[in-house]
Amino acid sequence: MPKPTPTFYVFHGADEFTRAETLADFKRRLGLPDTVDLNTTLLEGSGLTLAELHHACDAIPFLAEKRLVIVKGLLTRLTPRKGQKLPTTQKEYLAALADYLPRLPQTTRLVFVEERPLPARHPVLQLAQREERGYVKRFDPPDAKALPRWIERHVRKHGGEIEPQAAQQLAAVVGADLRLLDQEIAKLVTYTDAERAITRADVDTVVPYAQAAIVFDLVDALGQRDGRTAAQMLHRLLDAGEHPLGLLAMIARQFRLLIQVKELKAEGATQRDIAKRLGIHPFPAGKLYNQATNFTTAQLEAVHRHLLDTDVVIKSGEIEAEVALDLLVAGLAASA
Repeated sequence: MPKPTPTFYVFHGADEFTRAETLADFKRRLGLPDTVDLNTTLLEGSGLTLAELHHACDAIPFLAEKRLVIVKGLLTRLTPRKGQKLPTTQKEYLAALADYLPRLPQTTRLVFVEERPLPARHPVLQLAQREERGYVKRFDPPDAKALPRWIERHVRKHGGEIEPQAAQQLAAVVGADLRLLDQEIAKLVTYTDAERAITRADVDTVVPYAQAAIVFDLVDALGQRDGRTAAQMLHRLLDAGEHPLGLLAMIARQFRLLIQVKELKAEGATQRDIAKRLGIHPFPAGKLYNQATNFTTAQLEAVHRHLLDTDVVIKSGEIEAEVALDLLVAGLAASA
């Protein structure tokens, strides 16, 4: 005997992008977009009463076989905080909800959407796992190791192919922002016209974060006193068409940020705190957080003075710009 089709679903976890994709696919499978939209109700769980939920779920579909009810944040609201107990009113609400869910009309599809993972002991989560009419899916973002494979799968979803090194480069320069990654993947597939596999060079050309990532590599090399690698990174940027003064400004900005990160770390700030305080994406904030350990405060201040001196000699015409940058990198690698 085939398993009954679920009538209530729990979609929970921090991977907002995949959760939204899954929900959109779920809606597509319910029927024609106009008809589904007409029979879809979106409810916010923060102030939702049981009567309002019953009214939405018990309504008869209009010119369709199914109606969709999406409830955001209700189960999180009905989750006790660590070390605390739910108030009596919320316990009663939860008990009544658990009693109602198995009796949902066959014409209704109720989806609970939760932005954070629910604890395993949550009664509705356990009910959905136990009941034939329930369904649970947890959405966790891929970790750094799994991200390149996630990229490869989504490139294929967009109709293209990508080389493993290119997937690793894209993961490194964009980080774990899946929605942003998907946008960059779409651009790369369009750029290659899906006629060949996306290469690392394509990533460096198309993705705006790639040049900044090379600056990170350059600064990493300086911190490790690897002048040869730093020089290679420098000329890679120059060969890509970066103007010497623009490149100098990028390096200077990196070291200014490192000085700020160094100070914030000394005050006990976390990576998340630093990203918020400096108004930068969490991915570069994490890179800066790690890079700051390669330099002392005195070294960073000395580097900043070198950068100012280089700016002066280039603008005054004392030394050709590219030569001045070569000398800067060699000097910084030695002094770092």
